[in-house]
Amino acid sequence: MTKPILLIVLFVLGLLPSARAGATLDFKELGLLAVQDGGRRKPMDTLARETVVRLTGQHQVTAFGKTWAPSDFMLSMLLCTREWRKQPIILIGFRPLIVKLGLDAAESRFSYMDLTHASLLGAMLKEARDVRDAGDKPDQIHQEVENVVARLALFDQVEKGDVFFLVPAPTDTKQAWVAPPDFATYYSQDQFAPAAKALQALTAAYKTSDVSQFSSYGYQLRSALHRLSPSVYPSEGDLGREYFYNHFHPFEWAAAGYALALFLLGGGVWFKLRNPWFGRLGLAATLAGLLFHVTGMGLRCLIGGRPPVTNMYESMIWVAAGVLIFSLIFFALYRTVTYLLAALPISLSLLVLVDQMPLLLPGNIDPLAPVLRNNYWLTVHVLTITLSYAAFALAMGLGHILLAKYLHDPVRARRDKAMHFWLYRVVQLGVLLLTAGTILGGIWANYSWGRFWGWDPKETWALITLLCYIVVLHGRLAGWWGEFGLAVGGVVCFLAVVMAWYGVNFVLGAGLHSYGFGIGGESYVMTAVGLDLVFVATTVVRYLRRPTVSPQVKQLVSQTSA
Repeated sequence: MTKPILLIVLFVLGLLPSARAGATLDFKELGLLAVQDGGRRKPMDTLARETVVRLTGQHQVTAFGKTWAPSDFMLSMLLCTREWRKQPIILIGFRPLIVKLGLDAAESRFSYMDLTHASLLGAMLKEARDVRDAGDKPDQIHQEVENVVARLALFDQVEKGDVFFLVPAPTDTKQAWVAPPDFATYYSQDQFAPAAKALQALTAAYKTSDVSQFSSYGYQLRSALHRLSPSVYPSEGDLGREYFYNHFHPFEWAAAGYALALFLLGGGVWFKLRNPWFGRLGLAATLAGLLFHVTGMGLRCLIGGRPPVTNMYESMIWVAAGVLIFSLIFFALYRTVTYLLAALPISLSLLVLVDQMPLLLPGNIDPLAPVLRNNYWLTVHVLTITLSYAAFALAMGLGHILLAKYLHDPVRARRDKAMHFWLYRVVQLGVLLLTAGTILGGIWANYSWGRFWGWDPKETWALITLLCYIVVLHGRLAGWWGEFGLAVGGVVCFLAVVMAWYGVNFVLGAGLHSYGFGIGGESYVMTAVGLDLVFVATTVVRYLRRPTVSPQVKQLVSQTSA
């Protein structure tokens, strides 16, 4: 048993979230400074992380031979301690634009100097604005031009200090905060003197890399700013909670737990291991991963003061949790590990995607648009709809397992009545949730817009998805197709979910659900869909050419005859 245990330990160590490399200085006190940005008050650490992602498309900045902590990068840019304008850190995420600007097509990040000297960029920006002024939507290359120009503008703002709104308004939480040079907007020189002294000492300690003084003056600056407006400045608990969330990386730990569980449970089934400890450890790893997962979602809800209903990032982590929760419920009901084996790859894939694509799927905890705040029906509607996506995703996972069995031995797979029953139950759950969510969405629409149904793209594709799955269930009851058709439907109908969930927001980009729009990722999604359809088509061909009896039965008959 020594070798398997050693392999498991090495596997777990390889999955642990990587440490975020930082500088020698401790940036915790600086990161805990409150700043007003994006409609809410947040730690400087959060602003720095979001700025790095928006500029580079990555979680970190690597330059001058080291990996920079986000707060270190921001402070270095503000104080001009390095020549950041010459560093290739600004992302261009669309290769045709790189080629058109005459830049190196082998690269994806360029310096501020390179991009400001690309004369064609300004002309293309004017073209994009002309298209928008005409009421049309620019094509993808012009949308990327707008994104690049926005990154250049953000770079300028960081250098000039126009994002460091550290000085709180005196009494009103809705009033705009100001940058330290503009403190006179709200306070006298005497009132601001302690904060100014701490800020000057902090910058001096940073330039001299004085570790103890840097942390000490960071704390003094935060205390001085808090004393200026105790009723407006966030509490230590609120700032500390968000800082802890930023550095805890709960969804990375959840992904590590799910990967370990998949390794243990999948290995036990694949190699037909009879040792019960593989199953027990796999279940424990699943529960541990789910605990991290739920903890991360709970922290986001506490920080944002709302349920996870704002963007694609939050819907993906919510669906990933829903898939695991549903699988555990069905596992408890039917005592079969198949549900976990169907759910774990889906939840793991979703968490890996949100971690590896921070620009496409930003994890910002933004406040809801005013029209959506305090809207009970919106919250219930979105959470119910996305839970139906989780149920359909679980059905898709079960469908893939079934189709893999059909590909191996169609006759034997068709006789697996229990597996088909489990798939049927999950599809029923998804249809129930999607029906309820669609009706709740109509109630919300009537409450907000004065009409129950308006054929908005999101509404239309929700209805199409519901009809697709109803056809699958009805066809099974009516005898239009059997067990194999149910398995195919469980996989193929999920394409309607992909369109309703991703396609409306990222491909069509139209309708009243504009708070969820984004761009990018079409090539990855289309590749995955294409490969999946090839797998389904191969399985269908294999099923249509199936023998009347399985090879195992033929062998048994021949042995009996002999």
